[in-house]
Amino acid sequence: MTDDATLDSRWHVSPTAAALHRDALVCDMVWPLEPWCGNDWHRLSQLHAAGVDMVSLTLAGDNHNVSEAVQRVGAARRKLLDSDEHLILVENTADIERAKTTKKLAVGFHFEGTRCFERNPDLVETFYRLGVRHTLLAFNQGNSVGGGCGEKADGGLTRFGGQLLTEMNRVGMIIDLSHTGRRTTMDAMEVATRPVLFSHSNAEGLVPHFRNIDDEQVRACAATNGMVGVSSSSDYLGEQVSSPQAMFRHIDYFANLVGPEHVGLGLDIVFDHDALNAWIRTRPDEWPGTEASDWPGFRYARPSDYPVLTELMLDAGYAEDDIRGILGGNFLRVCAANWIRT
Repeated sequence: MTDDATLDSRWHVSPTAAALHRDALVCDMVWPLEPWCGNDWHRLSQLHAAGVDMVSLTLAGDNHNVSEAVQRVGAARRKLLDSDEHLILVENTADIERAKTTKKLAVGFHFEGTRCFERNPDLVETFYRLGVRHTLLAFNQGNSVGGGCGEKADGGLTRFGGQLLTEMNRVGMIIDLSHTGRRTTMDAMEVATRPVLFSHSNAEGLVPHFRNIDDEQVRACAATNGMVGVSSSSDYLGEQVSSPQAMFRHIDYFANLVGPEHVGLGLDIVFDHDALNAWIRTRPDEWPGTEASDWPGFRYARPSDYPVLTELMLDAGYAEDDIRGILGGNFLRVCAANWIRT
């Protein structure tokens, strides 16, 4: 386990790794836009400075109704339209590639849960046209679509859930299975007609945790030509800090299990850990285990950890093309296979 004193030092990144990281397309599939926990718009410049070319913002989900979701999406769109020219709203894969070539940051949107559709499949296309490009089915707790990974029991994908997935596949919105119950994820992957995501989930084979996913789930995801994004959450990594080495262990586990073409990054970085942990402690029904007095709380990666992951993959003998895929190319492939309406 890496201690805080070690984390305070800067990890070594060789000139070779630094050059590869600068040249590669780097995509982070999950970054929650929540100013109350330190994740405000100005933080995006730190991600961009660390080599990130595209980031997907969590805007709403199972804690929001349709009105709240529309307002959050509308505010984010306005912010991007009013921002300087360093940010690009992602509507298609060409926008991501353009951001890379013009040294700008591509910004996409996603939801963490389907409550904000309010049992109306027609809203899938509405939100898609507003820029929402992937959506988690549930967020730890069950909803009208299926089970959450934090529930004691998971009844699987509901009939309404099947309808919603069919509409998501038709429209081109990527089905995201992180935070979703195991049986529901397996049901969803049986009916999905396009590649699916686990945008930010780690390996249960390394760390047993209700948020991590098992080998069968990973193999089923790969069978859809989908991918798993590794989270930087310390709890999911199995340590009390969030070190690049721990993140790499989960990347390496997935790559050995199903191939590096099915692995990516969903680091889910939060800047104010204390604010987030205080909020989570008030929601033990949503976050089982966090009510315990000895729960250490979540810690997350720092932007400076992105290039270190490239160094660790090089040191482990990963081929350059595989590293490029993990950093962002694999996510771009999944997007291209889903975003058929743009």
